[in-house]
Amino acid sequence: MEKSKFRFIDLFAGIGGFRIAFTACGGECVMSSEWDKYAQMTYEANFGVVPEGDITKISEDSIPDHDILTAGFPCQPFSIAGVTKHNALGNKHGLLHPTQGTLFFDVVRILKRKRPEAFLLENVKNLKSHDRGRTFQIIEQTLRKELGYHVYHAILDARTVVPQHRERIYIVGFREPLDFDFPILPDLKPKFRDILEDEVDEKYTLSDHLWSYLQEYAEKHRSKGNGFGYGLTDLDGIARTLSARYYKDGAEILVPQLNKNPRRLTPRECARLMGYPDSYRIVCSDTRAYKQFGNSVVVPVVKYVAQEIVHTLYPGTEGIWQKKRPWPYQLRLQMIPL
Repeated sequence: MEKSKFRFIDLFAGIGGFRIAFTACGGECVMSSEWDKYAQMTYEANFGVVPEGDITKISEDSIPDHDILTAGFPCQPFSIAGVTKHNALGNKHGLLHPTQGTLFFDVVRILKRKRPEAFLLENVKNLKSHDRGRTFQIIEQTLRKELGYHVYHAILDARTVVPQHRERIYIVGFREPLDFDFPILPDLKPKFRDILEDEVDEKYTLSDHLWSYLQEYAEKHRSKGNGFGYGLTDLDGIARTLSARYYKDGAEILVPQLNKNPRRLTPRECARLMGYPDSYRIVCSDTRAYKQFGNSVVVPVVKYVAQEIVHTLYPGTEGIWQKKRPWPYQLRLQMIPL
């Protein structure tokens, strides 16, 4: 294997955001797993392979050897009581017990069996504070004490590289005691208008009924002192966080229009908001596409983190992703290889 090349696996792969990022840094994806059949369709359309299905049914022994494990695993409840109970019983595997029945457990069993040089996990910001910090405590202790990895974590906001406020926690681990620093994301000064399409079908414009409902709903909560309501996005600013529920009414990110009701984003605009290039194929319905992009990682953020991981593992290698990128947005998109 060339020093600048490495092998990685793509767990909870979604529509391949991790794969784009790590491939661009010189990696070869040797296995992917995703249970949702519609996400599998999108993944196949873009990468030519169908991800394996339910990770809970995949044996760790069948997974190819790899250098880096990546996973955007879902956050599920953990039991801190399980740790206390098994420690009291003197169970040598105590810290693994509270993760059983969660999808994090599947990450753990693969790491334990395959022992890759490094891993990158991604989750929602609230993972850090979930259950008064106990969930993250279990995760960190399992990775450090049970598996022996050297672990780093940080919350990064994508707002400086794409026009969207999106905070996510990134957890990086190394098998060996290596010095690692999370990247300082450059400020590319993204503007919301840069991701918008020039011509948009009228079907994305809100009906009078829905627009009236959203305004009344917002006013009702405003009168109670709450901050709930739609998000009419400043074209020269950044959007709120795109969620998987965007297909319902598009309320969190609305595009203002002159002399007409605001509109939803198109699926292509959602793709751009998440840092996907325009060459990326959208093959499912709008509803499915909204869910897929709302659940995705922001590709440029992962690329910056991936580059630092690769440089830490293989000093002296040059990542494809450069520290500074030209603007406007479309020019940057053209420079992201698939």
